Amino acid sequence: MSPPNKRGAAAKVAPAALLQFDDNNLMSRLYGEHDQHLARLEQQLGVHLAARGNRLAISGPADAVRIAELALNALYDRLRKKLEVGAAEVDAAIRLAQGPADGGNAAADMQAEDLTVRTRKRHISPRSPNQATYLRALRSHELVFAVGPAGTGKTYLAVAMAVSLMTEGKVDRIILSRPAVEAGERLGFLPGDLREKVDPYLRPLYDALYDMLPAEQVVSRLANGEIEVAPLAFMRGRTLSNAFVILDEAQNTTPVQMKMFLTRLGENSRMAVTGDLSQVDLPSGQLSGLRDAVDLLADMDTVALVQLTNADVMRHSLVTRIVRAYEARDSGGKGEPLT
Repeated sequence: MSPPNKRGAAAKVAPAALLQFDDNNLMSRLYGEHDQHLARLEQQLGVHLAARGNRLAISGPADAVRIAELALNALYDRLRKKLEVGAAEVDAAIRLAQGPADGGNAAADMQAEDLTVRTRKRHISPRSPNQATYLRALRSHELVFAVGPAGTGKTYLAVAMAVSLMTEGKVDRIILSRPAVEAGERLGFLPGDLREKVDPYLRPLYDALYDMLPAEQVVSRLANGEIEVAPLAFMRGRTLSNAFVILDEAQNTTPVQMKMFLTRLGENSRMAVTGDLSQVDLPSGQLSGLRDAVDLLADMDTVALVQLTNADVMRHSLVTRIVRAYEARDSGGKGEPLT
């Protein structure tokens, strides 16, 4: 029996869709070990999938059948491009197939558009429509603001794009920066010299680099200055040319610091500014430089603003629910229970 819709009536059931794939050698990877990818699609969409060789029948509610068909075609297209397919990619294909709220379909659009970012260690693809918009903006704009909650890929995708452009020879340097603003601590009270004090704040940037490049390349490029990871204060007085420059945790800048950073932009350079305006650690009453810059500059030519939401959170599923609970609480709602 078909699952009921919200009004209690039976959902519209589509005639079974039949997919046939050309390359039999890809089927085991498309279906997953013990057909686990198919089981994941069935569980999330409420469809039934029956596989026989390179043929796959999909039955269930009409909308769910359409989404499953688009998702499977997108996953097959990834495999043909020699890209990996795992549980995360299945979930991403479903999200993209569901499409944005305006009725478009990101999965169908992206089959004709290669948004994959290629680095030495891995190939990174968008896992939501907003992430696809973000990658397009990073490729086509000189300055991109990415605003959204933790886990939405704001910094990770920017670092991936920077590494890709550097390995292609389109920029000479990558400069990664963060403001050293602490949640409840003071740098002066922490042990060690200045580098030892600020390195913990820059660690997520190092982690992203090691995810994109072999360790020996990260070390050598840091040593010769091709990659620089530094606190925001180190940017003052510089002109950053032929570089991809990323400012992370930008919600913790003041308007003066943000102006200083943005005016470092030099010839043949790009900037990505990322942050979460719900996690500002500045003193109470202090205006966030990210908020100020977005309000002032977002409508300029060659400047893009990408808003990521809890629907784009790619970490553990519980992280998405935690973000939603906090957002609902802060907006006066009850929030989603965590159990």
